[in-house]
Amino acid sequence: MNIKSFKKGIHTPHNKLTESRFLVDVPAPSVVYIPLCQHIGKPAAAVVTAGDYVSVGSKIGAADGFVSADVFSSVSGTVKAIEKRKTVTGACDHVVIQNDGKDAEKFLPPIKDLKDKDALLKRIKEAGLVGMGGAGFPSHVKYAPKKQVDRFIINGAECEPYITCDYRLLRERTAEVLLGAQMLATVLGIDEFDVGIEDNKPLAIDAVYTAIEEKGIRARVTMLKSKYPQGAEKQLIYAVTGRKVPCGGLPSDVGVVVGNVHTAYALYEAALNGRPLYERAVTVSGDIKNQGNFFVRTGTLYGDLVDYCGGLEGDCAKIISGGPMMGIAVPDLNYSISKTSGSLLFLSEDDVNTSQPKPCINCGKCARACPMNLMPMYIDAYTLNGDYATAKRYGALNCIECGCCAYTCPAKRTIVQSVKLCKRKIKELGL
Repeated sequence: MNIKSFKKGIHTPHNKLTESRFLVDVPAPSVVYIPLCQHIGKPAAAVVTAGDYVSVGSKIGAADGFVSADVFSSVSGTVKAIEKRKTVTGACDHVVIQNDGKDAEKFLPPIKDLKDKDALLKRIKEAGLVGMGGAGFPSHVKYAPKKQVDRFIINGAECEPYITCDYRLLRERTAEVLLGAQMLATVLGIDEFDVGIEDNKPLAIDAVYTAIEEKGIRARVTMLKSKYPQGAEKQLIYAVTGRKVPCGGLPSDVGVVVGNVHTAYALYEAALNGRPLYERAVTVSGDIKNQGNFFVRTGTLYGDLVDYCGGLEGDCAKIISGGPMMGIAVPDLNYSISKTSGSLLFLSEDDVNTSQPKPCINCGKCARACPMNLMPMYIDAYTLNGDYATAKRYGALNCIECGCCAYTCPAKRTIVQSVKLCKRKIKELGL
């Protein structure tokens, strides 16, 4: 099989320390703190109040706008409060629920006709599905594109170091993932879909081929070169189809939609078993006693998950929600697992670089690595100089924030932070 890829990018240590660890269900904690914003767009509006009784799968937050998503209870019990708490991207209202331990369920009825496009799209919305690869875009919006598409790609690259939750889903729930992907393709009006998997995951590739043959699924497998950021949408689309998404454009502009492995699995559960999205697979890795891959209820505090894993081991220098390249560092464990929490990493001093950034030496390594063909050193320089308009002309808005520039920079400049600041300033100033 030909191994496909994209231009530029970097090769990072894989550090897939948990790739052989089977998915394990984590018991629900005694109290959950479920954020009402677990997606890009407007937060959901609470539809419960203190004192209400809820079941597993009860709707506790209703989508409050077109780009929004419903939120569901992950336990059965009594709503104690609705309070504003911090999230990895800011703060929002959380529904605090005291778990009664009964796991009383309130699920949706199964869909009878899995080829009914309208019924599947409706189920995507009423189950609160979002993109579970990190961005969290509401799926009922994504799978109703305004433009005609003819290719649908399931992203099985999982190129970030450490993270293995999608890999374990592809290994352990292969048929379910592919059948869910087939439903997503049906919603898009596509008969056959693509699955892109990096070549460092041969067992997952074998499992996908076996499931395709056994279940009669119409899918094509593309083996991708193990390189970062192979799983980024635009890079994946180019590797699989040869199509280039234009600057400022969307995948649908070139007739493509990209879906996540976990989102496909979530639709399978929602369509056949009526299960709304209230739990997800999470990789826990690094300096922790029992690292692995776990199914975790939304609203579970990071601290509760760490306790389940036996506690931290050694001196943890940095806690990261997400992967080491695009994740967000957090100061403590008082955050909640959400629909987009794919990984929780605990890195030691040896794993992180805490040196202070030095002046740019104009080596050009960041430009040679950038998969978007940008000049990151200029975006960084003009941003720090307050010249956001010029930074925009150098393509700041086209940056995918993958971190290749910062990874390769010998001066250890915080280029990604500069880009994020620049984007905020461009929006604030209306440039």
